Amino acid sequence: MPRRSRGLPPGKADGAEIRFSAVTRSTRADFENLFEQPGGPKYCWCMAWRNLPSREHVPNDEKKRAIISLIEADTPVGILARVEGKTVGWCSVAPRETYRRLSRQQDDSETGVWSIVCFYVPRALRGGGLASALLAAAIDYAFAKGASTIEAYPVDQASPSYSFMGFRDMFAARGFREIGMAGSRRHVMRLER
Repeated sequence: MPRRSRGLPPGKADGAEIRFSAVTRSTRADFENLFEQPGGPKYCWCMAWRNLPSREHVPNDEKKRAIISLIEADTPVGILARVEGKTVGWCSVAPRETYRRLSRQQDDSETGVWSIVCFYVPRALRGGGLASALLAAAIDYAFAKGASTIEAYPVDQASPSYSFMGFRDMFAARGFREIGMAGSRRHVMRLER
């Protein structure tokens, strides 16, 4: 993958070049370091929408082992963003079948569908365009890996929860169209090749 972008305004990453890479065995340490930094999402290890034997009271170290086992099995789990060699962001993008059921209307007979379910941008970089840059890179990555459709489940800006899934307007600006709802807050949106 690595793709480059100059999408962040001054003051956020000082206009520095953003590089993107898939999470693989060779980038696993960068992924772990990002999640374990202060404020990082080490409480979930991006397993909220993935299959676990039990959904309740799963210890963080078990979640970490589960995501690492996916990475070690060469299962796509997402992409990382780097600025000046430092890992600064994450987007969970993978084949939809690697997640648990994401909406009631999901047709499991469809093939070639990839899902975007999560973003992590450190608090100091929020509001500066990094999530949008991650979304653009995730789209490129999924289509390059053979996706025919990309599905996402964002919320409205004012939503009291699920903001980690991204905001509806960011996806609409990239050409995603809404096809329904997943629960009361999450919009189901699609981009087709």
